[in-house]
Amino acid sequence: MTTQERTVPSRTEVFTEAMARLASGVAVVTSRQPDGAPCGLLVSSICSYSVRPPSVLVSIGRESRSYRALLGQAEFGVHLLGSGDGPVAQVFAGRGDDKFAGLDWGWDDLVPRLHHVPVYLRCLRRRVFEHGDHAILIGEVADGEISHGEPLVYYRRALDWRLEPPSRGPR
Repeated sequence: MTTQERTVPSRTEVFTEAMARLASGVAVVTSRQPDGAPCGLLVSSICSYSVRPPSVLVSIGRESRSYRALLGQAEFGVHLLGSGDGPVAQVFAGRGDDKFAGLDWGWDDLVPRLHHVPVYLRCLRRRVFEHGDHAILIGEVADGEISHGEPLVYYRRALDWRLEPPSRGPR
């Protein structure tokens, strides 16, 4: 095969593959639809944004069915998933109509809250920046709860990676 015959990957293909090699936590972001029903989606593009005030940054795809609800409501929930939450991640990554069916959840004021996840943050929508096929949603943390659990990690297009705590051998 000559150099001219080789296929050169596009900039989008290189970018997509590069990002697949970036390990990240996964979260379910929830909100209330205008008709009062809960909605949510799985995201891997989430990070801390600010300490003063405590804020998170979440990237939401415009094609998501939850897009308008998340950008239109004053509050939303962020649920960082644990190593045992792979089935929950699959539900919220999917296109099902009632993602909350069969899950243990309830309302935290106007925000749908999943129970039994390692981290829950109730956020107030502060800013939205649209770019390309996504919007960046900045949320100020109004309340939250942390419990024990190892994180569920997204790496190389798989939701089953788990971080193992270091072994505590003799010193």
